[in-house]
Amino acid sequence: MPRKVDSDPAAMALHRGGRSVEARLGAYFAVKRASMRHDPVIPHLSRRGLLRAAAALPLAAPALRPAIAADSLRIALLHLNDFHSKHEGVAEGGSVCREGRPCAGGSARLAGAIREARAAALAENRVPFLLDAGDQFMGSLYYTFHRGLAEAAVQRAVGTMAMALGNHEFDNGPANLARYAAQVPFPLLSANLDAREEPLLRDRITASTILEAGGARIGVVALTTPDTATSSSPGPTLRFTDPLEAADRAIFALRRQQGVRTVVVLSHLGLPADLKLAAEVGGIDALIGGHSHLLLANGLPGAVGPHPLMVAGRGRDVRIATVACHGRYLGRLDLDLSGDGRVATHGGAVRPVDADVPEDPAVAAVVAEFAAPLGELRRRPLGVASGPFPDADCRRRECALGNLVAEAALAWVPSAEIAIVNGGGLRASLPAGTITYGDVLAVLPFGNTLAMVTIRGGALRAALENGLSRLPALAGRFPHVAGLRLTFDPSAPPGQRVREVSTASGPLDPDRAYRVVTNNFMRAGGDGYAALRDAALDAYDEGPPLEEVLADHIAARGQVAPVTDGRITQH
Repeated sequence: MPRKVDSDPAAMALHRGGRSVEARLGAYFAVKRASMRHDPVIPHLSRRGLLRAAAALPLAAPALRPAIAADSLRIALLHLNDFHSKHEGVAEGGSVCREGRPCAGGSARLAGAIREARAAALAENRVPFLLDAGDQFMGSLYYTFHRGLAEAAVQRAVGTMAMALGNHEFDNGPANLARYAAQVPFPLLSANLDAREEPLLRDRITASTILEAGGARIGVVALTTPDTATSSSPGPTLRFTDPLEAADRAIFALRRQQGVRTVVVLSHLGLPADLKLAAEVGGIDALIGGHSHLLLANGLPGAVGPHPLMVAGRGRDVRIATVACHGRYLGRLDLDLSGDGRVATHGGAVRPVDADVPEDPAVAAVVAEFAAPLGELRRRPLGVASGPFPDADCRRRECALGNLVAEAALAWVPSAEIAIVNGGGLRASLPAGTITYGDVLAVLPFGNTLAMVTIRGGALRAALENGLSRLPALAGRFPHVAGLRLTFDPSAPPGQRVREVSTASGPLDPDRAYRVVTNNFMRAGGDGYAALRDAALDAYDEGPPLEEVLADHIAARGQVAPVTDGRITQH
């Protein structure tokens, strides 16, 4: 019988918590909260919440394994997810690393951890497979400038074997993704992507692949969040289908038509969706997750569950693993496979990629090559922040960083009365002290332009309802505003949450036309803001880049202070 995780009461509660995803999550988090009296407080846990991991502890010891039959196979899944172009590592909150301050991750250190994990696996007669659960793109100047070529170069150097497409791989459209695909020697996977109408991608993306090494043979299926259709910019020719149905078809094809006995899913759906997938789709042995930026680990602060998380699937237990984001951790999931391909036992651990990990010199050289044209640009000082502008809460409530960006956008367009920007567009914190152009680029890496739209108050209210619709879950669509005050009730049904809205001229008039400044992503309907697209009386999307607007705003003032003033409040 497969070994159950029985050392963590919360994991046992999740395993026994019923068939529904809600019951499993509820049982797990109820026990976890009760056990965290002396641990860092988790302020918000919801079905689709994103919980950022805290600073790392030393490497957790791998689980003990009983002896297995001599004809079994021993493999090690080395895994990462949501790297987001953080080639130089990240400080707390995802901000740019500064000399003399703690810094985690970075491509050279991550490569060093991969090299050591691969060597350790081979020394134990395990076959290592390096897998990526998606979102290599977007998050630093490396991507803004090189558009995926830096990520491709590092992945080639570390020996990535297969990758799921995340939502951010589509941020600059099919042509940019196709250019990246031409630079990588491994398969790019998404079973629920329909690319038949897109000639640039239809021959480059597959639903699944079979990896063979050292006598081991595994099937790999990947899934991309369907929210990509509105949260990214995939263009009109790509469709995202139901991930569970797509997974079921792809797994059936691997097992029944190609004789694969062990199936690993690379899921860029998020942990709650992964639990549902594991419980409802048969034939999955292990699932490497991404998208929700959550950490599953044993003995590390910020973890929301064990590594791996066990779920009773259809006919077999499924082991789920995911390692937060930004290359701060490397996962290793050891699987001992019986003759029929099923998992007999498992082990492994999550390793923090911190200062104790030696850098890989070859990868450090690759990063240095891509960094060469970036240095002078990002070192340019803009001004001084009297305190930090964290991004941790910008997807669920008013935050100083969202206010700063919205005020910068509103100040740029003198004719505008209101500014609205999405919390998901803010990808890093701003540090206290000197702010450089590189800091601003880390906050706003998407290359979005300022957009202007004239819209009636009723449609603007509908747009705000959309921004609040996913609460209490963290959501990129959460609105940050300037020139507007908003009171809402998060317990009301979605679409009925806005209680009061007022502008400098008084309560929002549903029939009056307002001049609103936003970004071109939202103006085109991104993050569900269909009202800004469909109800526009007139619009212009080709304003200056948003990062330049913020940089000029900071430079013009010389000093900025983090401020929250109650412009967005809960009823």
